Amino acid sequence: MEKTVYIRLRHRIQVYPNEVITIDKIALVVGDKELTEKIKRIFIHKIQPSDKNMVVIDVMHVLKEIHKFDHQIDTQTIGAAQTIVEILYDKKKFSPLLFCVVWILLFIGAGLAIMNFHEDVSMQAVHQKIYKMVTGKSNDYPLLLQIPYSLGLGIGMVLFFNHLFKKKINEEPSPLEVEIFNYQLDLDQYVAMNENKENLNEVDDNH
Repeated sequence: MEKTVYIRLRHRIQVYPNEVITIDKIALVVGDKELTEKIKRIFIHKIQPSDKNMVVIDVMHVLKEIHKFDHQIDTQTIGAAQTIVEILYDKKKFSPLLFCVVWILLFIGAGLAIMNFHEDVSMQAVHQKIYKMVTGKSNDYPLLLQIPYSLGLGIGMVLFFNHLFKKKINEEPSPLEVEIFNYQLDLDQYVAMNENKENLNEVDDNH
């Protein structure tokens, strides 16, 4: 009798070295409860040192293992064709010295970028002209405009990136988070395609 199950691979999961990957870790399985519980325990892959940082598990490999378990199962796949497995290794200890060096470099770089931009657009001259238009007096250092402008620049950056240190101002994603998300999608697509290319080359070499 034919038994039908539906499988949807997860897009990305995180595991640790030497961890055993079973179907329930990389996919959602829907069908007969007793049958799906057995399928979820099917072994797919064990993390090896040679896997380095990432492993891509293709849906065809999952189907192959399910059919090994029971060739009468009718498996219907939905969604993504690959699951990207990211291997988490122990992080290096926090270095206060390195943090300070990076912070100083970023601070100086950001400061120079803002100063150069203001110099290119003659921001000081603009402030001087605005001050003269409003007050009718000339002032080489219109601090009445420059100080609020400087404070507003910092506040604007905080609002733009939607973060104050580790605290989010609201639930809306910041432009930086959206760009990082898009970059991660492109990276995942590249990794998946590159892995499939290597697998195809291995198949061709075996023929």
